[in-house]
Amino acid sequence: MPVTRLTTHRVEKPWGRTKLWPGFDDPAPGGEPVGEIWFQTPGDEQPELLVKYLFTSERLSIQVHPDDEEARARGHARGKDEAWVILDAEPESTIALGTVREASREELRAAALDGSIEQLMDWKHFDAGDSVYSPAGTVHAIGAGLTLVEVQQNVDLTYRLYDYGRPRELHLDDGIAVSDPEPFAVEDRSVEVEDGRTILFEGPKFVLERWTDRSRRVDLPEGMTGWFVPLKGTGSLDGVDWRAGECLTLTEQALLAPDEGAEMLFAYPGDKRI
Repeated sequence: MPVTRLTTHRVEKPWGRTKLWPGFDDPAPGGEPVGEIWFQTPGDEQPELLVKYLFTSERLSIQVHPDDEEARARGHARGKDEAWVILDAEPESTIALGTVREASREELRAAALDGSIEQLMDWKHFDAGDSVYSPAGTVHAIGAGLTLVEVQQNVDLTYRLYDYGRPRELHLDDGIAVSDPEPFAVEDRSVEVEDGRTILFEGPKFVLERWTDRSRRVDLPEGMTGWFVPLKGTGSLDGVDWRAGECLTLTEQALLAPDEGAEMLFAYPGDKRI
């Protein structure tokens, strides 16, 4: 069958929230806050992409990810580019992307050690509906008060540079080695195409599209997998019913039949739209 509903994995985090996004059940009263919800492929497969929701009440660590070459040199399958689609943002919420000025790696290390890295980072505000692609090597931190969908290359490889005094391991040697401590220019790379599709990002590691509630035939090249993420509403994909808060993978071809008002994301590996 070309459509598979992915397993939902809730990840408790101290910086998470007890009030989640519509489509997800809140933790039980007195339960631990949920920071992430992962969508996992059944079995032992390690697909190219991973989709998550994030819910933040505090700033996440200042961190960086290696690119493919750097990650493979350390024994991993791939590096980690990632993209975020903002679903909700409090007025004061920010995401740190790059540094406010070009800095040397020695300066970045010193700033991570003495805490001044908080001021070195460029904290930018994003609104609901915004999206940003963060390539490997970008020093970054997701701030508080955000609900977002993250699409990333599928590897659990994060180098933590600074964590506001929390008692968690840092990875300064590896992290500084792969960091690009320089300003980050946020560009609107979205392109509206036919049939209610907006291409949010076209590569280099994956394509991310946003769809409105139009029925369509989805065709994928042989051997490619696509990740279908309903953000709002309900519908069916090749006869499989779906609702917001789920994620399905698709191979081959299928007919999408969304109900009125539905909004969806669709991601697939590569650097060119299909």
